[in-house]
Amino acid sequence: MKHIIHSLVFSAVMVFAANVMHAETTTVTTSEGTITQFSPDTIVIKSTTSTDPLTYSYTKTTTYVDEAGNPVATSTIKSGVPVTVYYDKNGNKMVATKVVVKKATVIPPRG
Repeated sequence: MKHIIHSLVFSAVMVFAANVMHAETTTVTTSEGTITQFSPDTIVIKSTTSTDPLTYSYTKTTTYVDEAGNPVATSTIKSGVPVTVYYDKNGNKMVATKVVVKKATVIPPRG
């Protein structure tokens, strides 16, 4: 009986270890920048980290929120608006999953 209990415990530990070793990790990829173009199938931003514009496609499930996480209308998505784009890579395409619309920083005129 003791041998059976040890075997069951060992089996349970091995199953647990196998599940932990096969756990998937999710990588969240983001880009920050300013929208330069918003069309029916793409969002183009001038990134803060890249000299080349970054082009994202989006889907019906892409969400648009403000910095507090509140939904915003797509009409607020336009050229000049600062954003953070959360995206997944699908082959060579970057597909936006969430767009966080930030408040534009106003720089007072020098004078």
